[in-house]
Amino acid sequence: QVTLVESGGGLVQAGGSLRLSCAASGTRYSIGVMRWTRQVPGKQHEEVASITGDGSTTYADSVKGRFTISRDNAKITMYLLMNNLKPEDTARYYCNAYAYRGGSRSDIWGQGTQVTVSS
Repeated sequence: QVTLVESGGGLVQAGGSLRLSCAASGTRYSIGVMRWTRQVPGKQHEEVASITGDGSTTYADSVKGRFTISRDNAKITMYLLMNNLKPEDTARYYCNAYAYRGGSRSDIWGQGTQVTVSS
């Protein structure tokens, strides 16, 4: 079984920075594309950023230029560096990944980590 665990969330002032981590646990799996999503209660789920196994990245317009997604394939860990945070970035952030084993693919989700940006 593959498990994703997010960490690094917390409370930060507007204009500050925060670094989220997503660590994958479990052997005999290959991790493909990984992404960060976020959700505010009562609002639609939003994709924040994604990164492929070879490092190609995609960002939502709302975070482009402020957030940086990266991954360490040796550690099987994904990161999201968030700079110049704004109150509207407040949300629960989730790690999501495709896990491959024996020709099958599983869509894996973490439990999420809360990010709160104060004005």
